[in-house]
Amino acid sequence: MQGDCATIAALFAVDPAGLGGVALRAPACAARDEWLALLRTLLPAECPMRRVPLNTGDTALLGGLDLGATLQAGRPVALQGLLAQADGGVLLLAMAERMTAGAAARFGSVLDSGQVLLQRDGLDRVLPARIGIVALDEGADADEQLPASLAERLAFHLRMDGQAADEESPSWSAEEVQAARQQVGRVQMAPESVQALCAAAMALGIDSLRASLFAARAARAAAALAGCDTVEEEHIAVAARLVLAPRATRLPPAPPEPAQEAPPEAETAPEPPAQDASEVPDPPPQTPPEGLDGRKNEDSEEADSRAPEAEELAERVLEAAQAAIPAGLLASLKIGALQRAKSPTSGSAGAEQKNALRGRPVGARKGEPRAGQRINVLETLRAAAPWQRLRRSTLPPASASLGKPRIVVRKEDFHVTRFRQLGQTTTVFVVDASGSSALNRLAEAKGAVELLLADCYVRRDSVAVLAFRGKTAETLLPPTRSLARAKRSLAGLPGGGGTPLAHAIDAATALAGQIRRKGETPIVVLLTDGKANIARDGSAGRGPAASDALAAAAQLRALGVSALLVDTSPQPQNSAEQIAVAMGAQYLALPYGGAQSLNQAVRAVAGRN
Repeated sequence: MQGDCATIAALFAVDPAGLGGVALRAPACAARDEWLALLRTLLPAECPMRRVPLNTGDTALLGGLDLGATLQAGRPVALQGLLAQADGGVLLLAMAERMTAGAAARFGSVLDSGQVLLQRDGLDRVLPARIGIVALDEGADADEQLPASLAERLAFHLRMDGQAADEESPSWSAEEVQAARQQVGRVQMAPESVQALCAAAMALGIDSLRASLFAARAARAAAALAGCDTVEEEHIAVAARLVLAPRATRLPPAPPEPAQEAPPEAETAPEPPAQDASEVPDPPPQTPPEGLDGRKNEDSEEADSRAPEAEELAERVLEAAQAAIPAGLLASLKIGALQRAKSPTSGSAGAEQKNALRGRPVGARKGEPRAGQRINVLETLRAAAPWQRLRRSTLPPASASLGKPRIVVRKEDFHVTRFRQLGQTTTVFVVDASGSSALNRLAEAKGAVELLLADCYVRRDSVAVLAFRGKTAETLLPPTRSLARAKRSLAGLPGGGGTPLAHAIDAATALAGQIRRKGETPIVVLLTDGKANIARDGSAGRGPAASDALAAAAQLRALGVSALLVDTSPQPQNSAEQIAVAMGAQYLALPYGGAQSLNQAVRAVAGRN
């Protein structure tokens, strides 16, 4: 096991709640299991360590109404959630890279406050929940990442490749960790040490203040493990290496070159003329220095003497953090951020649509089960449970002859299940088959469209193909799932003629409107070089044709359709980029590339990774 892995386990075991937790990015392997076993041995025996499955419900996580006990007792009985049960312990979050933003916000709120606010189902309680978290991130690529709101609240970001290291790992016993847990609250840290950590965080491009606070806590934990009452430089270096280095977004700037000494002045300043002693005025009274009784401020002298030492300490801490940055880490972070920035919000799936009868259940709402809606029995009983004792006491005497009801449910208790389903996605490919495009890369565009059509077929999406050349645009393929028909429509597509770009965008707008009226989600992919020369009225001329194309693009943007414009010209064209801006589309210039590279680029930008 790597030395830093064992050190992180020991530091986290010293102060789990103060350090937040560990973002452990590793596949399911023996090295990860070994690290978790080490953490378990270092934690106290009474410290709970619970695993939280993915998609755990709010009731199981936060707590709520114990429905069975409430109905039996006739009064509200609270159910304690996992967060409150793990007070003073550690939670293991399985498959944390797939966690939703809402679940990450709930964990983040508990990490910030150390409490669970249980205000639901007629309950109002505040439960202690000082916990630490180990987020098990099994993401295989840059697209699968732990939610940023949760990762920011975890002190350590640890990566494992599944292979054990050759060097010996430092080892701490459970007794040493227990002694450090009792001593960490008494460890003192000088202001210069805190300033050094903050300066290192700024130099590494870390914007969050939590990183510096976590580094200070880690330095105190390291000092407690070493049996020290004060934080030393070696403890600060450990904190910078383990907390700040994995968060770095840039390398620190190179130190400035020493300034050259200025040459001595050729001429010296003239001496003032001598004056008679009787003419020399009396010196003005000296203003006493700051401080009582004219004494110099000792605090300022001490601060001036400590300034060079603080700067040297900050430089050494920064060097320790910089040396721990793995090679290629910053480049991979930038590539992952670029890939995520290129993905539109629509993605490959259609927009979510509410449905009263079909789809995936997404909770319940108050309402009567009408028009085929399904009653949610559990939520209905949950709403009625807190009022059973009161309702039974107010039953009319006539109901006594019928027997005492076990559960009294009223109209206001009814809940119906809500459903949500993803709409069908239809990708509209608009292919420029004019003379300028055919002269350049019509063959590559055809090949890329065929590859994209195959991708849509695998995803069971519908596709449509429009082509424009000469003086008009035509629909080669209406929305369909037939891959064979799509390939046949492209195989016989000739090239040549003018570029009626405005007609093509108008046709795509009309088709996208029809698709949306059917309840589906349209996505327009326009492959063109942007050199419009046929206006809407069929007349030739680049000026009117460009104006009409911009106007048509604005109409498509007003429709709110997700769009992508791929500039297929040998060199990026300003006219194509202007069309993309007017359409509200993402612009992608591929001056060099064949069908395969074009397909990969379109898939990346269209969210089909």
